[in-house]
Amino acid sequence: MASHEQPYDPYIPSGRAGTPGANGQHYEGNDRTAALQAQIDDTVNVMRQNIQRTEQRGENIDTLDHKTQGLSTSAENFKRGANRVRKQQVWKNIKWWIIIISVVVILIIVIALAVHFGKK
Repeated sequence: MASHEQPYDPYIPSGRAGTPGANGQHYEGNDRTAALQAQIDDTVNVMRQNIQRTEQRGENIDTLDHKTQGLSTSAENFKRGANRVRKQQVWKNIKWWIIIISVVVILIIVIALAVHFGKK
């Protein structure tokens, strides 16, 4: 066994552990490995970006959920207030109708009494 031989690496084809060829270039297996590693790195970067976007989307959804809950509460309060005002206006209208009808009835009674006692 030679002492300066590279240890076996199953990821480097033909046992040529990254040594340059005769013209100073790396063997074709190393180029393929580097290309695959570059693709893996690109994929990992894309996955990291997707995870970050998903986390951001989750934060946005939480923010929207809080806003939706606030709007729901505001809408319920508005509905209660609108019903209260509507009921107040109905009673106000009823009071005015009672006053108007009372005045008309009193006028009819006064006119009827004046006609009845005016004949005597």
